[in-house]
Amino acid sequence: MMLKNDLLLRAAKGQDVERAPVWLMRQAGRVLPEYRATRAKTKSFIEFVKNPELACEVTIQPVDILGVDAAIIFSDILVIPEAMGLPYQMIEAKGPWFEQTIKSKTDIDNLKIAEAGDLDYVMKALQLTKKELNNRVPLIGFAGAPWTLFAYMIEGSGSKTFSKAKQFLYTQPELSHQLLEKITLSTINYLKGQVAAGADILQLFDSWAGVLSEKMYYEFSLKYISKICDALSPLVPVTVFAKDAHYALKNIADTSCSSIGLDWTIDPKQARSQTSGKTLQGNADPCLLYANEKKIISETHAILNAFGKPRYICNLGHGLYPDIDKEKVKLFVQIVKDYKW
Repeated sequence: MMLKNDLLLRAAKGQDVERAPVWLMRQAGRVLPEYRATRAKTKSFIEFVKNPELACEVTIQPVDILGVDAAIIFSDILVIPEAMGLPYQMIEAKGPWFEQTIKSKTDIDNLKIAEAGDLDYVMKALQLTKKELNNRVPLIGFAGAPWTLFAYMIEGSGSKTFSKAKQFLYTQPELSHQLLEKITLSTINYLKGQVAAGADILQLFDSWAGVLSEKMYYEFSLKYISKICDALSPLVPVTVFAKDAHYALKNIADTSCSSIGLDWTIDPKQARSQTSGKTLQGNADPCLLYANEKKIISETHAILNAFGKPRYICNLGHGLYPDIDKEKVKLFVQIVKDYKW
């Protein structure tokens, strides 16, 4: 069956589009009262993530309510460490927390390489969502980039500096590569499973790219992202979003990814000059959506004009914040849909 709206896939592949496709990171989230009502049906975030029916429900909500051009499966990047044998908790108002962390070679040896079947609840959610979407829009699958997952597995929680994780890179480089390799193989298995379950396009989130130096990023992050892109890009388009890693744009463009996600701190024209004709995605500051209607319109028009229509996917430069007004989000989506170059 052909997709009724395939704008996102065409833009990712560099094909002609009538307008820029638009979707939003964290569109299936607390910005929607409907999401909060569904979330209230479960006791914990992890229980919520592991319920395919509820995950399907909140994945589709933004398509119906916000009018976005794609659905992104509701899940979490930390399902991979859990499937490898390192369970996590999601603490209210604090974020992820690991009771056990990786400290030694023995800890790394004890981790398994995850298979898609170890994440059956995600595959079921994808299958159910694909069926319920009925080919209206593409379905986006995703995973965390290996360095970002490594950072949580060593640090044990979120951090401004990830100094424990970086200390491990500097003092145990061989063990670091062993762990990153295991995470990479697990991620490839997981994403291949997502494609088999119905994902039309994939995104890698390297949320903590920006805490590494350029040299460290190439050695401990991009090398593994490139492996994942090589394994998956023959199947579906792959987007790489490496937050705050402006220095790596040219090198990210040298991977086999189709699209590159950008945060709001980089100029679109500068990004174009460094990315060898790759499709670019982004890069509105989520805080723009706190502004008045006139400001949102003018700033969104400026972003669209700066990127241009070819090879462009409109998005934010980070996820939506929970207290943004849903009506402002709908306005942003509609501005993009109505824009004429």
